[in-house]
Amino acid sequence: MPSLMDLALQEARAAQAASEVPVGCAIVRDGTVIAQAGNRTLRDHDPTAHAELLAIRAAAAALGSERLTDCDLYVTLEPCAMCAAAISFARIRRLYYGAPDPKGGAVEHGVRFFTSPTCHHRPEVYGGINEGDAAALLRGFFAARRG
Repeated sequence: MPSLMDLALQEARAAQAASEVPVGCAIVRDGTVIAQAGNRTLRDHDPTAHAELLAIRAAAAALGSERLTDCDLYVTLEPCAMCAAAISFARIRRLYYGAPDPKGGAVEHGVRFFTSPTCHHRPEVYGGINEGDAAALLRGFFAARRG
């Protein structure tokens, strides 16, 4: 059986196949996957269509609640500030991410959103899950784009 991060990596590969930046996400509650998504900013013509936001929207709709308090989020790349804020607003219990993002990340890098005094909810954070696979996918994608 694939790990939960493997599901996020599958979503990232699907995003890459659609020429999107290969980031994928899965949201789990009580061991059951309730939402999965990959980046769709190009397809949807939507700068907010990051994998995390799409999965949070789908999970909230599936559960009929804007609060995902018993849910864990798995994503292949350290979330940006927008996604970190959404994770906080949704009250995600635990965040697991793959590759760190020194340029755009907002969890362990940049604004470190969850350490801000204005952050109302801080999930437990676990970075570096399947980091090698997630980072290799991103490196390969951007190397191919540079040509």
